[in-house]
Amino acid sequence: MTQEPDTNPQDTQPTDAAPDPQPPDAPEPLPQQDDLWRPPARFGSVPVEAEPMGWDRRQGFRKHYPLVDLPTQIVERVHLGMDTPHEPNRLIWGDNLHVMRQIPSNSIDLIYADPPFFSGRQYNVMWGDANEVRSFNDIWEGGMPGYLIWLNARLYEMKRLLKPTGSIYVHCDWHASHYIKVEMDKIFGYDNFMNEIVWCYRGGGVPKDRFARKHDAIFWYRKGTKCKFNVDAVRVPYSGESEERLNYVARSFRPSGTYDTYRPNKKGKHPEDWFEIQPIMPSEKVERIGYPTQKPMELIQRLIEAASDPGDIVADFFGGGGTSAVVAAGARSTRGEKGRPVIEFRSGLARRWITCDQSRVAVSVSAERLKQEAITRGLEDAPVPDFMVEHWGIYEAEQLSRMPLGEFREFVLRAYGATRVSQERGAVIHGWRNQFPIWVGLAGLDSQATADDVLEFANAVRRTVQYRDANLRDGTMLAWGFRADAEAAAKELRERGAVDVNFVRLSQVRIGEPGFREHIVGKSTDRADYSEFLTFVHPPVVSVAHRVHDGRAVTFDAGDSVVVNVGAELVNVQWDFDYDGRRFVAAPGYAFQRSKGGKVNLRVTHKFDRTGTYQVACRIQDSRGGEGTRAVEVEVK
Repeated sequence: MTQEPDTNPQDTQPTDAAPDPQPPDAPEPLPQQDDLWRPPARFGSVPVEAEPMGWDRRQGFRKHYPLVDLPTQIVERVHLGMDTPHEPNRLIWGDNLHVMRQIPSNSIDLIYADPPFFSGRQYNVMWGDANEVRSFNDIWEGGMPGYLIWLNARLYEMKRLLKPTGSIYVHCDWHASHYIKVEMDKIFGYDNFMNEIVWCYRGGGVPKDRFARKHDAIFWYRKGTKCKFNVDAVRVPYSGESEERLNYVARSFRPSGTYDTYRPNKKGKHPEDWFEIQPIMPSEKVERIGYPTQKPMELIQRLIEAASDPGDIVADFFGGGGTSAVVAAGARSTRGEKGRPVIEFRSGLARRWITCDQSRVAVSVSAERLKQEAITRGLEDAPVPDFMVEHWGIYEAEQLSRMPLGEFREFVLRAYGATRVSQERGAVIHGWRNQFPIWVGLAGLDSQATADDVLEFANAVRRTVQYRDANLRDGTMLAWGFRADAEAAAKELRERGAVDVNFVRLSQVRIGEPGFREHIVGKSTDRADYSEFLTFVHPPVVSVAHRVHDGRAVTFDAGDSVVVNVGAELVNVQWDFDYDGRRFVAAPGYAFQRSKGGKVNLRVTHKFDRTGTYQVACRIQDSRGGEGTRAVEVEVK
C-alpha cells in the first residue's frame, strides 16, 4: 500500500473569526444543491426529494414541532476548584430539540451526536424515565420516515448552532445509517461531507447465518467551507513492520515521475477512517457506569481532539452518561501498569462543554460522574470551570418556592407566556399577556391568595390605561393556591362585571395545573406530544435504614422510600458514603444498579475503610423527575 503524504495541518485551520452568536430564532437556510438534486431529464418526470424529510417550505420543522419558549431552572452550580470569574459549563435536563432552540446560533465549535438507534423501543429505553418513554414513542411513530423526521428536526437545529467553522459527528449503526447519510447531505450539503468513520470492535455473540455486525458508522460534516482537523493530535503509532519499511527512500515506478525522499512522521501515521477501539466490556470497572450503549472515552477523545481546539465549545445533546462532557473537561483514557485502563486528566486539553439529556436519571448520573472525576484528580491541582445543572420544561417546585420573590415572579410569568413589567415597589400588576394584566402570588408552596389580593388587583386593573380607554376588564391571577374568600371575591367580580363596567372579570389559575399549561400543551400535533411540558415535580420522601456488620460492613436499605408525584415510580438510587453535608458526591459503582429482574436495587452493602462516625446520604430519582435526598449518621465499628 502506498503511504499518502501528510497534509500540513495548518492548511486546514480556519482563518476567519466567527461572528457574534445570532439569536435563537435566526433561521438556518438549507444548502443550494440544484445540480445534485435536479430531476433526471432522460427518465421523464421523476420526482426527486431535494429537501430533508419533514421539511415544510413555510414553517420548516416547526410544522411538526412547534416552538415552545420556556425558562430554564438552575438547580445547582457545582464548584470544581476554579476561583477566577468564568462562564460555567452546562448540564441540562430537557427535550433536546427545545433546549437547542433556546441557544444562540453560531455559538458551538463541535457537536457529537449519538442519537437513539433505530433498533427497537426496549433497546433504547435506558433509564426508565416517563420523559424518555414519551420521546421514544414519538421516534417510532410512523416507522423509518417518522424516525428521520424526528432526527432531522434536531440535526437542523444543530447546524444552526454550529459556528461557520464548526463541524458535527453523528453516530449510528446499520439500522438507519444509509438513510441518515442522505438526510444529512440535504441539511448540511453534499460537499460538506468530510468522512464516514467506521468504528470497529470485537466481542459479543456471533450469528450462524451471516457475517457478524461489528462496526458503527460516524458521519462527519462541516458547516461551512472550512473546519478544523488537528491531524497531529490523533496520529496513530506505526507498527514495527511499517516503520522499518518506511525508513528508506521510497520511489514510485509510475510513468509520471518519482517521489522524493519520504520518511515517516515522528508523531505517528496519518489516521485512517476506521478506528479499531474496543467497546466497554461488562467486566470493565474504571469507565463503565452501568448502561448498555455507553461509548468508550478513547473513541470520543479521538473525535474531539481531531475537530476542536482547547477552549472550544463542544456539545452533546444526547448526553447519556456524560462521556462527552467528561472528555471535553480534559479526562483521557490511557493504559497503566500491566495494560490496565486508567483515567488521567490533562487540563491543557480541556474544552468548554454543554450537554443535555431527556432523562432525569441520565443527568443525575452525569453530574455525579463529573464531580467524581474532579475529586479523583484533585480539585486544587487541576481546577476546572464550574458546571450548572439546569432543568427545562419540568421544574422542581420546592426549589422554586425558595427563590427570591422577584425572580420567582419573573420565572412564572415567562412560563405562562407573559411579559414582566418593570415596576416600583408595591406594584400590583406584575406582567401582561395578550393585553391583559397578570398578578403573581408569593413563592412559598403553601401560600394562598386572599380576598384582599383579589380586590387590590381588581382596583389596579381599573386604573390602567387599557381599562379606561378600551373597556378591557379581564385580568388573571397566578398562585400556588387560592383561599375560599379569594375564590368568592373573584366570582362576584366576574358576575357583576358582565353588567357593570366598574367591575373586573378575574380568572384564577393555580400554578402547575392544566389552566396554567394550556398555552404549551395546546401546541401538540400528531407528531409532537407536549403533555409533560411545563409541569412541577416534588421530591420523593426518602427513608434509609441501616444494619452494621462485623468488619466495617454496613447494609443500607431505602425500600421504605415513597414517591409523591402522581403515576411515578422509583428509577434510580445513588449513595454518598462520606457525605459532608453540603455537596452530594455519588460513590462510583453504585449508580443505576438493577436486580436480575430489572428492578431498582434499593439495598446495598458497603465496606468502610476505617472505623468511625460517618454521614451517609441516599439520593433517589423517580420516573417523573422528582429527586430527594436523605442523610443518616452511622457508627462503624
